Amino acid sequence: ILYRKNQIYINNAFKELNITASELPIIMCLKYHEGVSQDDLSSFLNIDKASTTRTIQSLDKKGFIKREKDLNDRRANKIYLTKLAHGQMPEILKRLELWSEYLTDGLNEESVNTMFNVLDSMVNKLDSDNFKTIWRNE
Repeated sequence: ILYRKNQIYINNAFKELNITASELPIIMCLKYHEGVSQDDLSSFLNIDKASTTRTIQSLDKKGFIKREKDLNDRRANKIYLTKLAHGQMPEILKRLELWSEYLTDGLNEESVNTMFNVLDSMVNKLDSDNFKTIWRNE
């Protein structure tokens, strides 16, 4: 339920910025890792390559990203945010922060810290384990 409500919030809050819930993770990843390849984005975000390509094409068409050929591998593109994306970043971060504040409103600091620590532990477990075959190990 939380995942779906998050998608709804993002689609509504970012509509006037012309950003969708599927595009936001790529924009945020590029904020911290500009110049990565499409394959790296797919791997980091756990998105199939076809979906990444469609989303990159959409962001390119909207003017949020630019693609440059990798000089070391002519088959690969390096992806960068444009001035438009950098210019909208303060508003993007503000809207994400408002959502985070809304979700944690009424929780004390200790509860929020515990929640983030538990979520971090879960993510770290998924990064280190082969979770795709758990159902086979009965």
